[in-house]
Parts: sequence; C-alpha cells; structure tokens
Amino acid sequence: MRIMPILPCVIAASLFASGTNAADDLAAVRAELAPSGIVRVAIGIGPAPSGFYGIRDLQSGAYRGVTIDLATSLGEELGVPIFFIAYERSGEIQMSAGDDEWDLTFMPVDETRKQIVDFGSAFHLLQSTYLVAPSSSILSVAEANHEGFRIAGVADTATFRASNAASPRATHIALDGPEDAVTLMLTGGADAIALGRESLAGILDHIPGGRILDDAFLNSTTAVAVPKERPAALRFVTNFVEEAKASGFVRQSFDRMGLTNSIVAPLGMIP
Repeated sequence: MRIMPILPCVIAASLFASGTNAADDLAAVRAELAPSGIVRVAIGIGPAPSGFYGIRDLQSGAYRGVTIDLATSLGEELGVPIFFIAYERSGEIQMSAGDDEWDLTFMPVDETRKQIVDFGSAFHLLQSTYLVAPSSSILSVAEANHEGFRIAGVADTATFRASNAASPRATHIALDGPEDAVTLMLTGGADAIALGRESLAGILDHIPGGRILDDAFLNSTTAVAVPKERPAALRFVTNFVEEAKASGFVRQSFDRMGLTNSIVAPLGMIP
C-alpha cells in the first residue's frame, strides 16, 4: 500500500484540479458514477456488521452499516439518488464488476481484485483470522495448517484466498455466506471459520465455547472501489473518502454500529 500526503484542508480544493472547470468536472463524475441517473451501490449484507458487511434491520428492512453511511453521504454530495444492491459476499461483487451491475462499492482489498476494479482510498484496517470450534485445541494460525483440519469460509473473498495461502494443508470449505459457516460449525462440519475479526466477533455468541485466535493470517484494508476505466469517478470517490476520514465521519459511523474497536485507515492510504 502507498501513503499519499493528502491534507484535509486541500482535499476539496484539489478534487477536480485536472478539469477545465468545476461544472464540467462534476458532469464527468456524474456520467461515470451515475450513468443511469442513480448511483448503484453494491454492498455486502451479513449477520453482523463490519468494515465491509452491513446488516438489514429486521423491523424496517432498511440497510445499516458503515458502507451504507458512506454511500448515502456520497450521493448527497454528488446530488444524485443512491440505489443499494445487496450481496452475500464480496466475491459476488468482484465477479460482477464488468457486467454493468453496479457503479460503486466498498470491499476488502487484495491483489486479485486490483486486476478487476480500481480502488480509491482505504477507510478501514482489516484483519482476518480464525474462529475455532469449542472442541479445537489450536492456539495460533500456524497450528491450523495441518491435514484434516476443516476451515469454512466465504467463497471468492480476499479472506478465503488468504486462508488458503496461509493453511494450504488444511481442508477449505467454500460457502455462500457467514451464516452457512456458523451452521456448518454447529453441526460439526467445520473446525474453524475464516472471516474478518469484526465479523467473527459478531457471530461468536452463536457458537458457545468458540474462540477467536489472537494472531491473524491477513492484514489488509477495506476501500472504496469503482469499475475499471472511470477516472473521474475514481478521483471523486477517493477524495470523498479522504474527507470522510478527516472529518471524523468514518469514526462516528463505526461507533454507531458498535464497532468501537475498528481502526480507521490513516489519511492518504491508497491500496
């Protein structure tokens, strides 16, 4: 990752520095980020909130989460409506990047995804590890790398790819979503679940006696992203996230979701 020296006081002034004038640049951003007149935002919805996952309110059906807050505020700043498209896993968002299904997303970063989408600023420092079953005696990530050890994870995600790389001797079980991993462990079909630390903390109560390991197999970021070849949109969302971090908006959003231990990425961090 690279740290770019972006100062909060000059972010807004430099937002459209390369264009002929602000009105023309804003029109270019809207053409790339909202070609249909709305910004279609791909979001992950899971059983517990995290830097990537939002949740669905059981009573109202509305989505809540850090990415939902960011997208809503971005739409207000751009002056266009937001339409959320919910997915169970980040891999689904990744694989649909070239299918004109969405215009904006926020997801964990890895090298595979950099070939598929363009990432802007990171807003969250991500760490992934294992939640081990009550019957398991392992105490570290390294101990999970042995034959016969069954690791459940969400298919096509940065976390699941990193787990496969960290524990190649273990048996990896690819699932559609975190809920499936919980069910599999409760029925004795998995010895560990590979997820981000925040997501694991959110499902720990559903697995009495389960433990989250102290160390990790992935240290990365969650960042804003757009489909390839949308330079005006990328510039806009990058600077928007920088402003959101500098103003305290991201920190406040994490805290509202109960993610008080989540770490906001430093200013200027571009994956």
